[in-house]
Amino acid sequence: MDFEMIDTAPALQAFIAELPEFTINQPCLYVDLEGNDLSRNGTLSLITILVEPRHTVHLIDVKTLGAAAFTTSDSNGKTIKQILESDTVVKVFFDIRNDSDALFSLFGVRVAGIQDVQLMEVASRTSSKRLLNGLARCIERDAPISYTDKREWRSTKDKGHRLFVPARGGSFAVFDERPLTPAVQKYCVQDVLHMPALRSAYKAKLSNAWWTRIQEETTARIALSQSANFNGKGRHMAEGPAGWQRISEDAQVPYHRLWTRKIRLTDEFHRMM
Repeated sequence: MDFEMIDTAPALQAFIAELPEFTINQPCLYVDLEGNDLSRNGTLSLITILVEPRHTVHLIDVKTLGAAAFTTSDSNGKTIKQILESDTVVKVFFDIRNDSDALFSLFGVRVAGIQDVQLMEVASRTSSKRLLNGLARCIERDAPISYTDKREWRSTKDKGHRLFVPARGGSFAVFDERPLTPAVQKYCVQDVLHMPALRSAYKAKLSNAWWTRIQEETTARIALSQSANFNGKGRHMAEGPAGWQRISEDAQVPYHRLWTRKIRLTDEFHRMM
Protein backbone atom coordinates (compact mmCIF):
# COMPACT_ATOMS: atom_id res chain seq x y z
CA MET A 1 0.00 0.00 0.00
CA ASP A 2 1.12 3.56 -0.71
CA PHE A 3 1.68 5.85 2.25
CA GLU A 4 2.41 9.50 3.03
CA MET A 5 5.58 10.48 4.88
CA ILE A 6 4.88 13.56 7.04
CA ASP A 7 8.11 15.31 7.98
CA THR A 8 7.29 19.03 7.69
CA ALA A 9 4.94 21.30 9.62
CA PRO A 10 2.82 22.19 6.53
CA ALA A 11 2.38 18.51 5.68
CA LEU A 12 1.32 17.78 9.26
CA GLN A 13 -1.13 20.69 9.26
CA ALA A 14 -2.68 19.40 6.04
CA PHE A 15 -2.95 15.87 7.42
CA ILE A 16 -4.75 17.03 10.57
CA ALA A 17 -7.09 19.31 8.61
CA GLU A 18 -8.08 16.52 6.24
CA LEU A 19 -8.92 13.96 8.90
CA PRO A 20 -12.55 12.77 8.77
CA GLU A 21 -15.10 13.82 11.34
CA PHE A 22 -14.74 11.69 14.46
CA THR A 23 -17.73 9.80 15.83
CA ILE A 24 -17.82 8.75 19.46
CA ASN A 25 -17.02 5.02 19.85
CA GLN A 26 -16.38 4.61 16.12
CA PRO A 27 -12.68 3.84 15.61
CA CYS A 28 -11.09 5.59 12.68
CA LEU A 29 -7.42 5.78 13.68
CA TYR A 30 -5.25 2.67 13.96
CA VAL A 31 -1.91 3.62 15.44
CA ASP A 32 1.54 2.06 15.88
CA LEU A 33 4.76 3.60 17.22
CA GLU A 34 8.38 2.74 16.49
CA GLY A 35 11.63 3.91 18.04
CA ASN A 36 15.07 3.02 19.30
CA ASP A 37 14.17 1.23 22.57
CA LEU A 38 10.64 2.67 22.47
CA SER A 39 10.14 3.75 26.09
CA ARG A 40 10.90 6.56 28.52
CA ASN A 41 14.57 5.59 28.22
CA GLY A 42 14.71 5.47 24.42
CA THR A 43 13.34 7.37 21.45
CA LEU A 44 10.01 7.72 19.71
CA SER A 45 10.88 7.96 16.02
CA LEU A 46 7.73 7.30 14.01
CA ILE A 47 3.96 7.28 14.40
CA THR A 48 2.16 5.19 11.81
CA ILE A 49 -1.55 5.97 11.43
CA LEU A 50 -4.11 4.11 9.34
CA VAL A 51 -7.12 6.35 8.76
CA GLU A 52 -10.49 4.68 8.30
CA PRO A 53 -12.71 4.52 6.37
CA ARG A 54 -10.33 6.05 3.82
CA HIS A 55 -7.81 3.24 4.41
CA THR A 56 -4.85 5.56 3.96
CA VAL A 57 -1.57 5.22 5.84
CA HIS A 58 0.54 8.11 7.12
CA LEU A 59 3.97 8.10 8.81
CA ILE A 60 4.58 11.05 11.11
CA ASP A 61 8.34 11.60 11.38
CA VAL A 62 8.82 12.41 15.07
CA LYS A 63 12.60 12.08 14.72
CA THR A 64 12.61 15.03 12.29
CA LEU A 65 9.75 17.09 13.72
CA GLY A 66 10.50 16.58 17.41
CA ALA A 67 7.94 18.09 19.80
CA ALA A 68 6.34 19.92 16.84
CA ALA A 69 4.88 16.54 15.80
CA PHE A 70 2.47 16.95 18.72
CA THR A 71 2.03 20.72 19.00
CA THR A 72 1.66 21.78 15.35
CA SER A 73 -1.98 22.75 14.76
CA ASP A 74 -4.25 23.09 11.77
CA SER A 75 -6.32 26.20 11.11
CA ASN A 76 -8.84 25.09 13.76
CA GLY A 77 -6.20 24.68 16.43
CA LYS A 78 -6.31 20.87 16.41
CA THR A 79 -3.08 18.99 17.18
CA ILE A 80 -1.91 15.38 17.23
CA LYS A 81 -1.56 15.71 21.02
CA GLN A 82 -5.20 16.74 21.34
CA ILE A 83 -6.32 13.85 19.15
CA LEU A 84 -4.32 11.30 21.15
CA GLU A 85 -5.62 12.71 24.44
CA SER A 86 -9.27 12.93 23.39
CA ASP A 87 -11.59 10.41 25.06
CA THR A 88 -14.15 10.85 22.26
CA VAL A 89 -11.78 10.06 19.38
CA VAL A 90 -11.21 6.30 19.36
CA LYS A 91 -7.62 5.24 18.66
CA VAL A 92 -6.82 1.54 18.24
CA PHE A 93 -3.42 0.27 19.38
CA PHE A 94 -1.90 -3.16 19.88
CA ASP A 95 -0.53 -3.24 23.45
CA ILE A 96 -0.71 0.38 24.53
CA ARG A 97 1.78 0.06 27.42
CA ASN A 98 5.17 0.93 25.89
CA ASP A 99 3.59 3.33 23.41
CA SER A 100 1.89 5.21 26.24
CA ASP A 101 5.10 5.17 28.26
CA ALA A 102 7.06 6.82 25.42
CA LEU A 103 4.33 9.33 24.56
CA PHE A 104 3.89 10.43 28.17
CA SER A 105 7.50 10.39 29.30
CA LEU A 106 9.07 11.94 26.21
CA PHE A 107 6.32 14.34 25.03
CA GLY A 108 3.84 14.71 27.88
CA VAL A 109 0.98 13.05 25.98
CA ARG A 110 -1.67 11.39 28.19
CA VAL A 111 -3.46 9.03 25.83
CA ALA A 112 -7.20 8.45 26.18
CA GLY A 113 -9.96 6.94 24.06
CA ILE A 114 -7.84 3.84 23.47
CA GLN A 115 -8.92 0.37 22.33
CA ASP A 116 -6.26 -2.31 22.77
CA VAL A 117 -6.43 -5.17 20.24
CA GLN A 118 -4.07 -7.33 22.31
CA LEU A 119 -6.56 -7.31 25.18
CA MET A 120 -9.42 -7.97 22.77
CA GLU A 121 -7.64 -11.06 21.47
CA VAL A 122 -6.99 -12.62 24.86
CA ALA A 123 -10.52 -11.81 26.06
CA SER A 124 -12.05 -13.45 22.99
CA ARG A 125 -10.27 -16.78 23.55
CA THR A 126 -12.02 -19.88 24.79
CA SER A 127 -8.59 -21.33 25.61
CA SER A 128 -6.20 -20.23 28.37
CA LYS A 129 -5.86 -16.51 29.02
CA ARG A 130 -2.67 -16.80 31.07
CA LEU A 131 -0.31 -15.49 28.37
CA LEU A 132 -0.60 -12.71 25.81
CA ASN A 133 0.06 -12.96 22.07
CA GLY A 134 2.06 -10.49 20.01
CA LEU A 135 0.74 -8.79 16.89
CA ALA A 136 2.66 -11.09 14.57
CA ARG A 137 1.11 -14.20 16.12
CA CYS A 138 -2.35 -12.67 15.93
CA ILE A 139 -1.92 -11.87 12.23
CA GLU A 140 -0.48 -15.33 11.57
CA ARG A 141 -3.41 -17.09 13.23
CA ASP A 142 -6.40 -14.79 12.87
CA ALA A 143 -5.99 -12.28 10.04
CA PRO A 144 -8.56 -13.01 7.28
CA ILE A 145 -6.09 -12.67 4.41
CA SER A 146 -5.09 -14.92 1.51
CA TYR A 147 -2.11 -17.27 1.56
CA THR A 148 -0.30 -15.00 -0.92
CA ASP A 149 -0.86 -11.92 1.23
CA LYS A 150 0.25 -13.77 4.35
CA ARG A 151 3.42 -14.94 2.61
CA GLU A 152 4.18 -11.34 1.58
CA TRP A 153 3.50 -10.20 5.15
CA ARG A 154 5.92 -12.82 6.55
CA SER A 155 8.62 -11.75 4.10
CA THR A 156 8.26 -8.07 5.04
CA LYS A 157 8.25 -8.94 8.73
CA ASP A 158 11.38 -11.05 8.40
CA LYS A 159 13.28 -8.36 6.48
CA GLY A 160 12.35 -5.81 9.12
CA HIS A 161 13.48 -8.06 11.96
CA ARG A 162 16.86 -8.59 10.32
CA LEU A 163 17.30 -4.82 10.24
CA PHE A 164 16.38 -3.94 13.82
CA VAL A 165 16.31 -7.02 16.09
CA PRO A 166 19.68 -7.14 17.91
CA ALA A 167 19.55 -10.94 18.25
CA ARG A 168 19.48 -11.12 14.45
CA GLY A 169 22.30 -8.67 13.92
CA GLY A 170 20.16 -5.57 13.60
CA SER A 171 19.67 -2.39 15.62
CA PHE A 172 16.60 -0.38 16.62
CA ALA A 173 18.63 2.67 15.55
CA VAL A 174 17.36 2.06 12.00
CA PHE A 175 14.14 3.83 13.03
CA ASP A 176 16.17 6.98 13.69
CA GLU A 177 18.15 6.88 10.44
CA ARG A 178 17.13 9.29 7.69
CA PRO A 179 16.17 8.71 5.03
CA LEU A 180 14.27 5.61 6.13
CA THR A 181 15.07 2.53 4.12
CA PRO A 182 12.21 1.10 2.00
CA ALA A 183 12.28 -2.06 4.13
CA VAL A 184 11.68 -0.08 7.33
CA GLN A 185 8.94 1.98 5.68
CA LYS A 186 7.17 -1.15 4.47
CA TYR A 187 7.51 -2.78 7.89
CA CYS A 188 5.90 0.21 9.61
CA VAL A 189 3.04 0.36 7.13
CA GLN A 190 2.12 -3.29 7.25
CA ASP A 191 1.93 -3.36 11.05
CA VAL A 192 -1.27 -1.28 11.00
CA LEU A 193 -2.86 -2.71 7.85
CA HIS A 194 -4.32 -5.80 9.50
CA MET A 195 -5.44 -4.20 12.75
CA PRO A 196 -8.98 -3.23 11.59
CA ALA A 197 -9.78 -6.80 10.52
CA LEU A 198 -8.32 -8.25 13.72
CA ARG A 199 -10.32 -5.81 15.84
CA SER A 200 -13.56 -6.72 14.05
CA ALA A 201 -12.88 -10.46 14.34
CA TYR A 202 -12.18 -10.31 18.07
CA LYS A 203 -14.92 -7.84 18.97
CA ALA A 204 -17.54 -10.06 17.33
CA LYS A 205 -16.75 -12.74 19.91
CA LEU A 206 -16.98 -10.51 22.98
CA SER A 207 -19.83 -10.22 25.44
CA ASN A 208 -20.68 -6.87 27.00
CA ALA A 209 -19.11 -8.05 30.26
CA TRP A 210 -15.80 -8.83 28.58
CA TRP A 211 -15.86 -5.54 26.68
CA THR A 212 -16.21 -3.73 30.00
CA ARG A 213 -13.26 -5.67 31.43
CA ILE A 214 -11.16 -4.74 28.38
CA GLN A 215 -11.94 -1.05 28.84
CA GLU A 216 -11.07 -1.23 32.53
CA GLU A 217 -7.81 -3.09 31.86
CA THR A 218 -6.86 -0.62 29.11
CA THR A 219 -7.31 2.26 31.54
CA ALA A 220 -5.21 0.38 34.10
CA ARG A 221 -2.48 -0.27 31.51
CA ILE A 222 -2.28 3.44 30.66
CA ALA A 223 -2.10 4.46 34.32
CA LEU A 224 0.63 1.87 34.96
CA SER A 225 2.64 3.00 31.92
CA GLN A 226 2.67 6.56 33.26
CA SER A 227 3.76 5.56 36.77
CA ALA A 228 7.27 6.14 38.08
CA ASN A 229 8.05 2.44 38.49
CA PHE A 230 6.79 1.14 35.15
CA ASN A 231 9.08 -1.40 33.50
CA GLY A 232 8.16 -2.22 29.92
CA LYS A 233 10.55 -5.14 29.61
CA GLY A 234 10.52 -8.61 31.11
CA ARG A 235 8.44 -11.76 31.31
CA HIS A 236 5.66 -9.94 33.15
CA MET A 237 4.81 -8.15 29.89
CA ALA A 238 3.69 -11.49 28.42
CA GLU A 239 1.29 -12.33 31.24
CA GLY A 240 -2.45 -11.96 30.77
CA PRO A 241 -4.43 -9.59 33.00
CA ALA A 242 -4.67 -10.71 36.61
CA GLY A 243 -7.89 -12.57 37.28
CA TRP A 244 -8.94 -13.09 33.67
CA GLN A 245 -7.98 -16.77 33.68
CA ARG A 246 -10.05 -17.38 36.81
CA ILE A 247 -13.04 -15.54 35.32
CA SER A 248 -12.76 -17.69 32.20
CA GLU A 249 -12.58 -20.91 34.21
CA ASP A 250 -15.50 -19.91 36.43
CA ALA A 251 -17.61 -19.05 33.39
CA GLN A 252 -17.11 -22.56 32.04
CA VAL A 253 -18.45 -24.32 35.14
CA PRO A 254 -22.15 -24.06 34.27
CA TYR A 255 -21.51 -25.48 30.80
CA HIS A 256 -19.70 -28.48 32.26
CA ARG A 257 -22.62 -29.06 34.62
CA LEU A 258 -25.12 -28.77 31.78
CA TRP A 259 -23.13 -31.24 29.69
CA THR A 260 -22.94 -33.70 32.60
CA ARG A 261 -26.69 -33.41 33.09
CA LYS A 262 -27.29 -33.98 29.37
CA ILE A 263 -25.24 -37.18 29.48
CA ARG A 264 -27.10 -38.37 32.59
CA LEU A 265 -30.51 -37.73 31.00
CA THR A 266 -29.43 -39.49 27.81
CA ASP A 267 -28.31 -42.55 29.80
CA GLU A 268 -31.63 -42.62 31.67
CA PHE A 269 -33.53 -42.34 28.39
CA HIS A 270 -31.70 -45.32 26.92
CA ARG A 271 -32.32 -47.38 30.04
CA MET A 272 -36.04 -46.72 29.70
CA MET A 273 -36.13 -47.87 26.06
